Amino acid sequence: MPLVHHDAVLPPETELREKARKVRPGYAEGPLTRVATARHQAEAELLQGLLLEEGIPSLVRRSGGFDVPDFLAAGPRDIVVAASGADAAREILGVPARMPLRPPAARPAWVRVLAVVLALVSILVIATFVVGAALAQGAQRRPSPVAGATL
Repeated sequence: MPLVHHDAVLPPETELREKARKVRPGYAEGPLTRVATARHQAEAELLQGLLLEEGIPSLVRRSGGFDVPDFLAAGPRDIVVAASGADAAREILGVPARMPLRPPAARPAWVRVLAVVLALVSILVIATFVVGAALAQGAQRRPSPVAGATL
């Protein structure tokens, strides 16, 4: 007996089923790794399609700071893949092997000194107002040195 009926009707091929058939299982193992950044949703979907054509499954997520509903399709997107497919994805997309997340901005020493000076000046101004208010309040409570005199 045949295992499959010859005249059986196959279910229609859906978009999800078509995508799942393209995925190579070897590229779907391990923790998620960021391999590229797209400028907006449309570019992210294009990169995701390029990776899928090579059998690498990927996800698109909003980059930090742009994960609010106001941005919807705007704002940068991170392309993430499983660790087993990260090197192949970087090669396909032409991204350097080790992509820096976001390099810290190097600030010159004079910027740090200026920040400290401004902080000290603001503390002195606040302290002057507090001490002045306390002295003014204390002067109002003291009785006048001249008997019967009022302020």
